[in-house]
Formats: sequence, structure tokens, C-alpha cells
Amino acid sequence: MSPFLTALLASGTILIIILATDLGVRRVTTMRMLRSVAAVAVVIGLFVHSLPTSGNAPSFQLIGVGVGVICGLVAGALLPAHRGADGRVHTTGGAGYAVLWLVLSSARVLFAYGSEHWFAADLIRFSIDNRLSGPDVYANAFVFMSLAMVLTRTAVLLTKSRRLRRTEPATEPATEPETEPETEAASRHSATV
Repeated sequence: MSPFLTALLASGTILIIILATDLGVRRVTTMRMLRSVAAVAVVIGLFVHSLPTSGNAPSFQLIGVGVGVICGLVAGALLPAHRGADGRVHTTGGAGYAVLWLVLSSARVLFAYGSEHWFAADLIRFSIDNRLSGPDVYANAFVFMSLAMVLTRTAVLLTKSRRLRRTEPATEPATEPETEPETEAASRHSATV
């Protein structure tokens, strides 16, 4: 399978699952978190065929993980959490969140397309100069970036959810009693007389 097709299928699958589970107001559940992580695990199983370890390949793949962690933190920040009236934790995924995932998924697909059609010779030269061992290192870096982004976003959501669950739900403010106790009323009456 070509790098472009691999990137298109992997990025498209992750994008659809993430947006389907996160856009709008959604309750934070274990199944919701596991669904996203499971999708990335399946993508890794389908599209990571080897783990290049020669030259700078491990470092390059770790860069993909690092970029994924940073993007996952941004995604988590764009997904605010709140406690609903029912006491359960919900998130609200808006346009900014969707745009982040769409831009990053599109960038992965465009890079894969460009590596075949626009800058193949330059990428080969870059790989040789930087001791990167073939196309699998690029595909792996992008897949690991996706995994790190989803795992980091999941960790951020779980942290937000736990914090909100530990706090007491908002209660109505205490109101003044309508009748005064007899001692206070008597002292006021005697002071005015």
C-alpha cells in the first residue's frame, strides 16, 4: 500500500472516530475514552509493519511522539469539561477542536502525497543525509504522533474529569431566614423603644 493511501486511511479513521466522540456536549465515560485509544491501536496494528531502529530512525519516531503529546495537550485544552446538572462530567467540543484535528490529519495526508508526487527526491536526500531508513520511519512517526495525541488528550480528559468529580456540585446559596429568632427580635425591639 502506498504511503499516501496508508496516511489517508489511518488519518481518516482516527479523525472520524475522534470527532464523532468529542464534538458537541458529550458525557465523559470509560467507553468513550477507550474507543479512541482502541481505534489508534487498530491503526497501529494495520499500518505499522516494521520498527526501523538503525541510524536516526528511533529519534525521528520519538519526535513524532513528542509532537503528538504537544498536540494532545492543545486538543485537551480545546475540550473544556464541566459538571452537568445531573452531576456527571461533560465536555464541549467546538469548532476550534475540530479544526485542530482536521488540520493535523490533512497535514499528514498532504505530506504522504507530497512524498510520492512533489518532493520524493528531496525526501530521499533528506533521509540519506539524516540516516533515516526508508519510508516506514515516516509512516511510523505519523502513526505514533496520532497515538500520542489521542493518549495525551485522553489523559487530559481523565484528569479534568477526576478533578470535577472530586469537587462538590454547586449548591444554592444560603438564604436569610424569613423569621428572626426571638432573642434577636426582642433585643432589636428594646433598642428602638
